[in-house]
Amino acid sequence: MKKIPAPIRRVLEGIFSLVRTLVTPVFNLLFGLISKLPLFKKLQKRGKKGLFYWLNVGATVFLMLIIFASAVAGATFIVFSKDLPSPDRLVDREVSMSTKIYDRNGKLLYDIYGDENRTLINIDEVPDVVKQATISIEDKNFYRHRGFDPFGMARGIYNTVVKNELQGGSSITQQLVKNTLLTAERTITRKIKEFVLALQIEARYSKDEILQMYFNETPYGGQAIGIQAAAENYFGKSASELTLEEASLLAGLPQAPSRYSPYRDPELARWRQGEVLRRMREDGYITREQEEEVKNTKLKFKPEGSQIRAPHFVMYVKELLAERYGETFVETGGLRVTTSLDLTLHNKFQKYVTDEVKQDRIWRVSNGALVATNPRTGEILSMVGSKDYFDDAIDGQFNVTTSPSRQPGSSIKPITYVTAFKQGFSPATRLIGVPTTFDAGAGQPKYKPQNFANQNYRIVSVRRAIGNSLNIPAVKMLSLVGVNNMLDTAEDMGITTLT
Repeated sequence: MKKIPAPIRRVLEGIFSLVRTLVTPVFNLLFGLISKLPLFKKLQKRGKKGLFYWLNVGATVFLMLIIFASAVAGATFIVFSKDLPSPDRLVDREVSMSTKIYDRNGKLLYDIYGDENRTLINIDEVPDVVKQATISIEDKNFYRHRGFDPFGMARGIYNTVVKNELQGGSSITQQLVKNTLLTAERTITRKIKEFVLALQIEARYSKDEILQMYFNETPYGGQAIGIQAAAENYFGKSASELTLEEASLLAGLPQAPSRYSPYRDPELARWRQGEVLRRMREDGYITREQEEEVKNTKLKFKPEGSQIRAPHFVMYVKELLAERYGETFVETGGLRVTTSLDLTLHNKFQKYVTDEVKQDRIWRVSNGALVATNPRTGEILSMVGSKDYFDDAIDGQFNVTTSPSRQPGSSIKPITYVTAFKQGFSPATRLIGVPTTFDAGAGQPKYKPQNFANQNYRIVSVRRAIGNSLNIPAVKMLSLVGVNNMLDTAEDMGITTLT
């Protein structure tokens, strides 16, 4: 045994230990039953030594068969180990992780991901109810076996064939192997490889390390990989905040995520949750009262499609990230991006824009947009790109606030007046507010601005002109301060384009 590498030697020792653990109780049970038979006791009193001889022979042959089977198992292990991926890949391999975008107060705005939505979590962050629910329904002997649970497999076959209840027989370790290191093909060869790798993993990692990897690698439906992504997708919260009601629902998903999806079939999802709760009660994790209480509790799920908040701003940030780091890295690199947006404030502005558009239908207004910034820092606090991001009738996903084809409109007026104040004008300065025609330059038609709703004033103060966003006084002031001077002020303020 000294020439066999240490990891393989440990696994072989595990195989022999497993066989010994399974065989010894069976042998003792059979011998105990035989020794209680009346015939055995009668022969024993008569001194039939021949009986003990044949019993010894039988026991010897039986043990030799066990040793032979163990040798075959060990040889099979060595043969299949040559072409297997290393268990080290569980920690060394690159995994896809979603990029999360937060508002300034840590509220999640959006998860950016490619084919898989995954957020890694430490086992210490997983609540006990999640661990207990998962172990009860998937592998009740997880902390007692060494990667393979023959009793669990036998129970799974019995329940599937006899009771007609769908139940897998793979241990948590075997499921981890299937989800990470092997394909999902259903062949004897792959099953043997799964068994061998499970033994190797158990010899190399602790139970908590294996459980942590399971919680980070298991599909829970859709593109959600791992318990953290599942908690966020179904309940809009972190896995560390999951309750017994939520944990028992999620623990039942990995066996058949699409079939047991609460969005696809709520009744079947509740039935599956009931199975998890029953197993938890049978295993002593919860009481019957807790089981009944959870069954009578209605879960509140995060609505499907509600995965994005402040969508125009989020897409704007995503474009900036992609320009700097590339699209692939943004979707798989696991970035954590804290932005300047204030979600609470933004939601108020979004409602304001939507309500204003409804009120202004008389003027044939069909859309609106808004950007709110911190005047001291320039930070974007809110970005409402349209009245409704999901309204295709107005091309709602188009971000009006960042469109290069849009003129600045009234947003340029403050820059004009700042230029005026620099030149000595004041808020009390009075301007002529009647309709006026302005020269637009050589070769350009005359420009005659109008105020909104044709509101005209003979004489108006700068203060009132700004407050009412009047167009005629603003153009009049621009002609007084000079276009080039206004552009210089804009550049001093960090503005580089007029669209």
